[in-house]
Amino acid sequence: MTTPPPTGDPELDRVLAEMAAQTAGFEEVTRRLQETRGRGESAGGQVAVEVTPAGSLAALHIDPRAMRLGSKALSEAIVEAYRLAEEDVTGQSFDIAKTVTDP
Repeated sequence: MTTPPPTGDPELDRVLAEMAAQTAGFEEVTRRLQETRGRGESAGGQVAVEVTPAGSLAALHIDPRAMRLGSKALSEAIVEAYRLAEEDVTGQSFDIAKTVTDP
């Protein structure tokens, strides 16, 4: 968002300029959050997951060696990698959001 044209009232112009700057900051945070991906690995790196800040699965990699784990262990490894990816994206999202509230 750009700075609005002057109104002729210095106080109103100052407030509008501050609002424009804040809006630009929020837009930047939104853009950064949309690009953020959390990553988690388990089973010695044989299972890797990426998630979005909304918790959607963005990517899943299962190394062929992980197929030898058996269905129960593989399921547990996927859940663990997903949990770690959620923790990662939550931390990243928190850090990005702090940029709006920190001076």
